[in-house]
Amino acid sequence: MRLEKIIARNRIIDLRALDLEGALKELLDVSVEKFPDLKPESLLKGLLARESTMTTYLGLGVALPHVRVKMARRYVLAIGRSRVGIRHDGALADERVHLIFMLIAGENARDYLQVLAAIAQQVKDPSLVESLVNAPDAEALHERLVGGFGGLRAVQAQQNRVNRLMFREAERVAEGTDCSGIIVFGDTFIGGIQPGTLRSKFKTILVTRTAIEPTEEEKQFTETIQVRSFSNQRLAQLRSSILVALTRGVVTFTDRICCIGGITGSNQFDTLVVVDIEREFQTLLTGSTADLLPEDVKPEVLERVIAVATELAVEGREGRPVGCLFVVGDTEKVEKLTKPLVLNPFFGYKEEDRNILNPFMDETVKEFSSIDGSFVIRGDGVVEAAGSLIQATDSSHVLPSGLGSRHAAAAAISVAANCISIVVSSSTGQVTLFRRGVMVPLTEKRR
Repeated sequence: MRLEKIIARNRIIDLRALDLEGALKELLDVSVEKFPDLKPESLLKGLLARESTMTTYLGLGVALPHVRVKMARRYVLAIGRSRVGIRHDGALADERVHLIFMLIAGENARDYLQVLAAIAQQVKDPSLVESLVNAPDAEALHERLVGGFGGLRAVQAQQNRVNRLMFREAERVAEGTDCSGIIVFGDTFIGGIQPGTLRSKFKTILVTRTAIEPTEEEKQFTETIQVRSFSNQRLAQLRSSILVALTRGVVTFTDRICCIGGITGSNQFDTLVVVDIEREFQTLLTGSTADLLPEDVKPEVLERVIAVATELAVEGREGRPVGCLFVVGDTEKVEKLTKPLVLNPFFGYKEEDRNILNPFMDETVKEFSSIDGSFVIRGDGVVEAAGSLIQATDSSHVLPSGLGSRHAAAAAISVAANCISIVVSSSTGQVTLFRRGVMVPLTEKRR
């Protein structure tokens, strides 16, 4: 869904409270006035209970308290801005919360975790957060929120004559080379691509860091794929995006795809590439796209794990490189081939709270990434364990020189169980996927 659709001017306020509980009471006052079925006392209790279980502080002075209740609406979003800052237990001692996004979700809202993740991703942009905090008044804050959360909308001026010409050429290249579709790298543009500007007779796939599904009437892409990339190189997301498209069934191994993009944030298409998927992923060919993804693994779970792994590869932990291993799928078999190195930090928590699709799991996973061993993740995204020692062996695949025990364990478990393993290299920062012992690099090595 488009986030700006749930942003209402009458639920955007400047906060007077100096603590989180007081701020939540102010936000609840403006949230429940038109919805008599919402009870502020029980909502406040639920919000604070979740806060005590897992902090909703996202960093950059932003918090995202949330709760699920029985109500007719899917979502009620209230936003508070505090110039002086609010105390929050999840923040560092010298940090204050300046923006609070309070989300109340109906029990039947199926895309609840996706909406949380979308909001969390948007407010990771320091420039957007700064512009919201410094808005002169609530009216300006509302305008900037709608503009910043507008998903695929962009400024008309960004779609200049050269970009239109490049896209028309991409269509001609696609037709001349018998391509089945066109991939557009949307991060070329600041703010995204304006609806209607790139309509084509070809199947068109948008690849972007911060995708929000547009409404049907504005939809111009056959599929939108969210793949994070921290490289400014042209088409840096190419291999990961094609892999995701394969797992979703958007493309097949026999397809040929025309890709168009440019340097991230340059607002200028400057590169056309034709990719033969069969050649790009020839080592994974089994005759069936479905076999690429284990039957119990949801595509969005794999996408999320790749995203977290990519962040760890670039950010590290506390300024130091971090290597880690994720094993996704066939958990019953995987658990028989692993043993705990430490007490399981995820034991006893609700499945919703330890699901990798929950945006508040990002910091938790990153914090435990420094523990030796692997993360064991169910196909539906629930993290079962961390710090697990893999005891599988693989003598049929030879890894390139320079790769250590973590990569060997990833290859072995992907052969012994019907799973996918993803490795972050501590020395090179490269993210690598293993399936049935076959190694597929997803990002370039850190220079």
